[in-house]
Amino acid sequence: MNPLKRPQQNRDLVLPGIIAVGLVWSVGLLGFGVWQNLQTPQLRREQPNNPPVKAVSKNSTFAQVNPVPSGRFRYSGSPNWSSIRLVVDSAVQSERREYQLSYVQPKDKPANSTTAIDLLIQDQLDFVQSDRPLRPNEIKQAQTKGLKLQQIPVATDGIAIAVHPSLSIPGLTLQELSDIYRGKITNWQQVGGPNLAIQPFSLSVGSVGSVDIFLNKVMEGQSFSQTLDYFPNLTAALRKLAQNPGGILFGSSAEIVPQCTVKPVPIGKDAQEWVAPYQAPYVLSEDCPNQRNRINSPAFLNQQYPLTHPLYVIYAKGGEPAGEAYTQLLLSNQGQELLLKAGFAQLSANPQQ
Repeated sequence: MNPLKRPQQNRDLVLPGIIAVGLVWSVGLLGFGVWQNLQTPQLRREQPNNPPVKAVSKNSTFAQVNPVPSGRFRYSGSPNWSSIRLVVDSAVQSERREYQLSYVQPKDKPANSTTAIDLLIQDQLDFVQSDRPLRPNEIKQAQTKGLKLQQIPVATDGIAIAVHPSLSIPGLTLQELSDIYRGKITNWQQVGGPNLAIQPFSLSVGSVGSVDIFLNKVMEGQSFSQTLDYFPNLTAALRKLAQNPGGILFGSSAEIVPQCTVKPVPIGKDAQEWVAPYQAPYVLSEDCPNQRNRINSPAFLNQQYPLTHPLYVIYAKGGEPAGEAYTQLLLSNQGQELLLKAGFAQLSANPQQ
């Protein structure tokens, strides 16, 4: 895995303009556009109020997964799952033709985990692709409907920190990240960079699980600074960052690491040992998009990277078996290999919430 003791400060990282795939897939499963990238970290929640997470036995291939129900099944969820819908779900559709998936685009609401979980509770979905665990209020809401929700971790994502390609810093600690987003650190010179004002960017609170995770894991309950610039989606935020030498942004590592126009930054619990979200050797911007950086899957799998978290399949226990079947497909060896191709690490032996 090779953590970076003293990472080179002049790494030119990259940013693929492929985040649009996430939007395409949010519009619907028909968005089989061009896929080049996509993926995020770990969340502190009131774990005693969360339903238990159980293990699902693995199979080698999709063909060996049984039982798999026949029919057309509705699902929706986080935009961070966009590359999975393209790479993994398309393979499922091809090999298990009796099991057809129909992506549901929410009406008048953003397509994200929160909206999808609400639709699941209202019996409008068969399962949810979530980038965060269930919240206590969602569990209670389901119970009032007589539902017991099951959440199964199926892959590992992480939060990557991105800056402008011209910015040279060795890395950032979790405390420095917190201080930047709280407004306590306002100049890059304060963290070993140039004399340049910092402009922090974020997606809207509640829009994606990565924001929840960042607030809990990095901010530890503290509020963002009022100087923060918010964006409706990651595509818009990445475009702004590419034009702002002092900008900083966090998001799903699957989405940020492969990009050509921004630079992922190594992070650490302290300044003694940085861990990069990408695999060495780093692909320079001039070699992108012919080559792209890939996530540091060993560091994610072993949770040495400080900001990792599971992705979950959520469904109602005892109801339509489509959700459990989908979970088993993703946890098969074939499913885990395809998840890696989609930009996510395989499921950790001890997934954290």
